[in-house]
Amino acid sequence: MRWLGIGAVQAWRHTLGLLTPPGTCKYHPSCSQYAIDAFRELGLVRGGIVAGWRLLRCNPWSHGGVDRVADRTLFRGRDERSRA
Repeated sequence: MRWLGIGAVQAWRHTLGLLTPPGTCKYHPSCSQYAIDAFRELGLVRGGIVAGWRLLRCNPWSHGGVDRVADRTLFRGRDERSRA
């Protein structure tokens, strides 16, 4: 099922995403790449929630910077928390 989310992001990139000027993203990786990584790592539902949370954080008041799916705090398992 995760391929549905990845396909939706790819469709966005090749249609409406082309309207976004290059180099305007505050975060690295871009929100679309973050969403693809989230779908691959967490599946359709959890990946969609994590990607949506990232989109909500992308606003004029955020500082941006490096933000990877592996560094998230949402949906971290008990074994992942103990390693951090």
